[in-house]
Amino acid sequence: MNDKIRIHLADDHQVLIDGMKTLLNTVSNFEVVGFSLDGSTLYDDVKSNNTSILILDISMPKKDGIEVVKEFAKKGFPCKVIILSSYDDLKIIQEVMKLGVSGYLTKQCAGENIVEAINAVSSGEDYFCTAVREKIFNSATRNIPKLNKYKPTIDLLLTAREIEIITLIALEYSGKEISEQLFISSNTVETHRKNIMKKLKAKNTISLVKFALKNKLIKA
Repeated sequence: MNDKIRIHLADDHQVLIDGMKTLLNTVSNFEVVGFSLDGSTLYDDVKSNNTSILILDISMPKKDGIEVVKEFAKKGFPCKVIILSSYDDLKIIQEVMKLGVSGYLTKQCAGENIVEAINAVSSGEDYFCTAVREKIFNSATRNIPKLNKYKPTIDLLLTAREIEIITLIALEYSGKEISEQLFISSNTVETHRKNIMKKLKAKNTISLVKFALKNKLIKA
């Protein structure tokens, strides 16, 4: 039984394709099953080789990455999609997230994050590199006057994403609103909320609000 994560690469630079293939094929549960230098036949290609995850560039000849994702959204996603692009424009990020991609990384952070991203997306999670996540969060909270910039403490065990979620919970955002603001699924929000409650040994939302106030995530 072959339980490897089957990966298709789509980028208009052969050098990048070759480098990614070399890197990903060193991971025991990964298998690069194909690659494309343009987006014209990607839908049929990933269906025919039973792709698990497509790593897709935005800038592609014949049919760019956004057009490809729109085609997937219209026909039904044949695989999960991670955008790997030089672009970090918030409007582009928001557009492809709304269309249904599972992750977004800039090429600058690919080397240290791509393996983690593939494993996360394969497990049903959404994945954003730090630079992209910060853009999304800063945009989501730009007009919230109560929000303070978080300063981590040594004894705080929450991840950056959990800090984002507990802050929005404390600001009385609903699960649906958090999902829309951070471009993650409602199920992912709920999973993070449960993990936060467990880590902090919190009994209810009021406990989370108290924690946020104590750690100056929000103002009273």
